[in-house]
Amino acid sequence: MGRRNMAIIISYHKYECVPLLHPINPRPKPLSSKPHQTSTKTQDDGIPVDFVKILVKFKSRHNYIRVLEVSRKADHPLRGSRLLLLDGPGNIHSINFLFRTFTDTYFDVFATLPPILPPGPIGVLGFGAGSAAKLILELYPEVVVHGWEIDSAVVDVGREYFELSKIEMLHKHRIFIYIGNALNASLRDGFSGILVDLFSKGSLIPELQDPLTWEKLKKRLRKGGRIMVNVGGRCIEAEDSKRDGKMLMEDTLKAMHEVFPDQLYVLSLGNRMDDSSIALTGDFPNSNVWKKAMPKPLKGYVDMWTPFGG
Repeated sequence: MGRRNMAIIISYHKYECVPLLHPINPRPKPLSSKPHQTSTKTQDDGIPVDFVKILVKFKSRHNYIRVLEVSRKADHPLRGSRLLLLDGPGNIHSINFLFRTFTDTYFDVFATLPPILPPGPIGVLGFGAGSAAKLILELYPEVVVHGWEIDSAVVDVGREYFELSKIEMLHKHRIFIYIGNALNASLRDGFSGILVDLFSKGSLIPELQDPLTWEKLKKRLRKGGRIMVNVGGRCIEAEDSKRDGKMLMEDTLKAMHEVFPDQLYVLSLGNRMDDSSIALTGDFPNSNVWKKAMPKPLKGYVDMWTPFGG
């Protein structure tokens, strides 16, 4: 991917709500980022190449890894960020703003989970460069995070380019990272909550469309525990064109619904042409109590959940 013809394209649409996937005015918006063969002119939703720097790119055993840095001078929502792009299409898997806490992406939705969990550790399946863990550790001083990532190179990149080493030093008794298959993740006394963000080659892994996977994860929860899942959507571009993002999202939700009937909720981002969704298990919490336990920028997400209709 040469610098001369590379630009990041972001698709977004305005919504009347709190910040999501776009740091400019009212808004959830889906984030879909991938390399395109374009000129250096700014497109409607793009970043011109003059404002994007490639910090590293290489192939590991599991991924094609790229780290991009967007200049603070760019007239774009992602200005001042570092982005971890994986797989051929180059979907964003981690994001870090050097000068602010919230990412305005689905990672912020993940950070709403701790207040509705029983006491205990949280598992992050699909750790990436640590975007979700960073937010949770900063916002909730009592929470311990255990993260699983199959690609050690991704964790190494997180430590070098996404402040993960700093996070591990600041919270050395509250963050634990394991290299291996995230679906084998377990703790002796179980998890209070599990965050699932498992993609491979640009699409949700096949195991997430199998109810047996959700049965296994459910058994690893403590009493009252919950699972929150990035189930993707149309905005996710797979290497295999046959693995349609919308279809995989729907199949994953159906598999979850078999295991969590009447206890599955969906938060939809974007519009019908470029959507992305998050799923949540368990009885729906008291909205007012949930909101009071979160920082102001996150409160609006509470009102965006709807029951999954099967």
